[in-house]
Amino acid sequence: MKNSFLTEFKEREYFNQCTNSEELDNLMHNKKINAYIGFDCTAQSLHVGSLLQIMCLRMLQKYGHRPIVLLGGGTTMIGDPSGKEETRKILSTKEIDKNIKNIKKVFDIFLDKKNIKTKPIFVNNFKWLGKLNYIKFLREVGKHFTINKMLSFDSVKLRLEREQSLSYMEFNYMILQAYDFLELNKKNNCVLQIGGSDQWGNIINGVELIKRSSGKQTFGLTTPLITLASGAKMGKTEKGAVWLDKKLLSPYDYWQFWRNTDDRDVIKFLKMFTDKEIAEIEGMKNKNINELKILLANETTSMLHGKVAAKKAAETAKKTFSAGSFGDDLPVVKIKKNQLNTGVNIIDVVIMSNLLKSKSEARRAIKNLGIKINNNTVNNDNSNITIDDFKDDILKLSHGKKNHVLFKIIN
Repeated sequence: MKNSFLTEFKEREYFNQCTNSEELDNLMHNKKINAYIGFDCTAQSLHVGSLLQIMCLRMLQKYGHRPIVLLGGGTTMIGDPSGKEETRKILSTKEIDKNIKNIKKVFDIFLDKKNIKTKPIFVNNFKWLGKLNYIKFLREVGKHFTINKMLSFDSVKLRLEREQSLSYMEFNYMILQAYDFLELNKKNNCVLQIGGSDQWGNIINGVELIKRSSGKQTFGLTTPLITLASGAKMGKTEKGAVWLDKKLLSPYDYWQFWRNTDDRDVIKFLKMFTDKEIAEIEGMKNKNINELKILLANETTSMLHGKVAAKKAAETAKKTFSAGSFGDDLPVVKIKKNQLNTGVNIIDVVIMSNLLKSKSEARRAIKNLGIKINNNTVNNDNSNITIDDFKDDILKLSHGKKNHVLFKIIN
């Protein structure tokens, strides 16, 4: 491979499968292309599970190619069955439109909008999917798909093998995604679709539909599905999703997520989720692992929330781990003064903090000496928190070494 988009794509461990990597490499080396990635808008924000795809869009721009960001106003109404064990919740068009508006802000942070040649093109597939005539669609598009082949794709096959229901609505999703590629090829000269490895079947359908409809050659490229060295799914933690929106997850919590990376994942994540050069990352392999984790946390947080927020998060973490110190960027829970008059049970305080989700979890954590108040271990799950436990109206609650919340008294 030449020194090109696909070269770095492989070096950063983004590469999983490609319909024809040699031809695609030649094309992208000799010509600037338009390529798209689709994002269904099922929540008000994307989480870090989508970050690898966003990094792919950034890399397209780096090599002078133009990314197309498809925000699935139409396909979100159906729900992609890929990797799902049950049908997605059906959202209203109003909810989807609100999600699209909010999600677009994430791309405004990560992608360059100044260079007119690489400025991202935003499209909403409801624009064409919402106008489809069912009979016409079946005659012009449906004729290119066989049930035999559709049943062979993992998104369908795995659900059926597990004897989990798959609605006819979801079964149509792969045809709609293929049609998206056809529309973007016609209207935006899009020749490449990138997606996660679970999208391979859907992407192949689009490549083949374009070939049959117009005779044009297009390409599909997938990235691996990222799991942590621990086996957990990327983007999920005990406390929930790691959102790319500071209204849903503070810059400190985002920084802390990356700081807590498993030792085995640090070098890989520096390649995948930062702009550091590959040679520089390779040269860091023998550095202190904690320094590398802090570097990863600083780089990723700077990219999303800015350098000031990253520096503040790092300083807060340093203070937090010092006995008797409170960081000034920790999540804050407000508690009314009159609630403390008779005391609040420590179990209820833990639940209020969202550090743990259930009372049984909180009791186990206390039994295992995992809960601290102002850096002092809690030994009794019947103990109460009173106003005397607050220092200047502030109390720090900790679960383990890395999860902390501040409680602040209000009148």
